Amino acid sequence: MDTYVIVSIAVAAVAVLLLWWVGSRRVKPVDAATAGDRLDTLIGWPPEATRVLRTSERLAFSTLKLALPGYMVLAQVPIARFINVPKRNSYAEWMRRLGSQCVDFVICDVTSQVVAVIDVRPPDAQLSERLRRRLDRVARTLTTVGIPIHVWHDDSLPSIDAARASILPKPPAVPVEMAAQRPTAVAAVALQQGPNPFEDTDRDSSHDEVIEVVDMAEPSPSTWFDDLDSESSTLPARDPRQAR
Repeated sequence: MDTYVIVSIAVAAVAVLLLWWVGSRRVKPVDAATAGDRLDTLIGWPPEATRVLRTSERLAFSTLKLALPGYMVLAQVPIARFINVPKRNSYAEWMRRLGSQCVDFVICDVTSQVVAVIDVRPPDAQLSERLRRRLDRVARTLTTVGIPIHVWHDDSLPSIDAARASILPKPPAVPVEMAAQRPTAVAAVALQQGPNPFEDTDRDSSHDEVIEVVDMAEPSPSTWFDDLDSESSTLPARDPRQAR
């Protein structure tokens, strides 16, 4: 074979390889996020209904409802729902680290202000190191914002009285001097607060027969049917024979 032909074939082969290499470099690799976006939500992740609370968590919920009447007990609440953080750093990173984590129970007053957080955990021997670090991070965050966190264990849930005593705020201690003069101190406090409107003592019965009349304002006129045709129309004449 002629040397010129051999050189031409070699040059052509090198050119083909070079073109293939350049083309492969231009192909953008498909990452996991792009591949996940191509999956259908229901086909890729077939949904299945499940329970919200474990058995121990259901028992803890019943204990809290009986121990704290008048308080709101919310279960599985994300931390980002009741804690705000500055936005000077990446909020998505904070959500990944902590904001999307859920606490087991949140105790709120009537204004939905968080009073305490209850964390129901398995025994310490069953906690993995990763779970322990996550729970410690949550506890440090709640302590920083002044929200008490109470840790309950699955195998030793408190009684109703013990739960109430540990969660509700303690009344202020009475000094010894005040305790010795408790009737006088109570009378002084009552004098400062004024008369109790529910007491029947010193009641003026002259107004018992007076009935208080409260004027009720009429509601605002409704515009619910303003979009309908409200023009007046003439009723058809009535046939006298139909009246018989």
